[in-house]
Amino acid sequence: MYQFFVEPDQIQGRRVVITGRDVNHIKNVLRMKPGDEISVSNGADGKEYRCGIEELTEDRILCELRFIKEESMELPSRVYLFQGLPKGDKMELIIQKAVELGVYEIIPVACKRAVVKLDGKKAANKTARWQGIAEAAAKQSRRGMIPQVREVMGFREAVSYSGCAPVRMIPYELARGMDKTRELVNNLKPGEDIAVFIGPEGGFAEEEIEQAVCAGVIPVTLGKRILRTETAGMTVLSIIMYHLED
Repeated sequence: MYQFFVEPDQIQGRRVVITGRDVNHIKNVLRMKPGDEISVSNGADGKEYRCGIEELTEDRILCELRFIKEESMELPSRVYLFQGLPKGDKMELIIQKAVELGVYEIIPVACKRAVVKLDGKKAANKTARWQGIAEAAAKQSRRGMIPQVREVMGFREAVSYSGCAPVRMIPYELARGMDKTRELVNNLKPGEDIAVFIGPEGGFAEEEIEQAVCAGVIPVTLGKRILRTETAGMTVLSIIMYHLED
């Protein structure tokens, strides 16, 4: 079943109205017809609204609400992924998979060892594209909301921004002791915000680790093997999802 996002005021009683880019997608790409069922989310209450298409006009899709699925599709904690800028199009894959795994927000970080440098118009264009990928992944995975992709932050700014999360971790190849990682994960509680820092291909610089540790971010190990940047974040998010999911 296909899922679409609408603003809360587009759901009024038993009438649901879809506008914008999704109209063309529903009519001309998916070629849906009156009577077809779709899933709609308002991105706010976590509920899934099951609707039947009633009418397709030039600029809107009119639907009738059939029933509401109250069970939330979201993790019980907000997980923030601070991702060091990777090379090529790896960020697109990382965003897609992170959204599928339940991440709440993705913050691209310009680390010292990152090869990619973004600024000005180029950064704005990239962020807009990444947000589109997050939206598509949210629809595909039936999320109740669209995770936001923030504008690129410097490392110091990112550490400061993460201060709202009571649990903050930074996988680091020189960290020792899987027991410490297990203890941190096992102590995670539903409702706690969680911040995860992932380095770029070259990893974190020593001064970045020191800065993070001084701010209360906990270095952890993900095992004896060195993971690629696109693997490390997915590993941590998978572990968190497994631990928190009902």
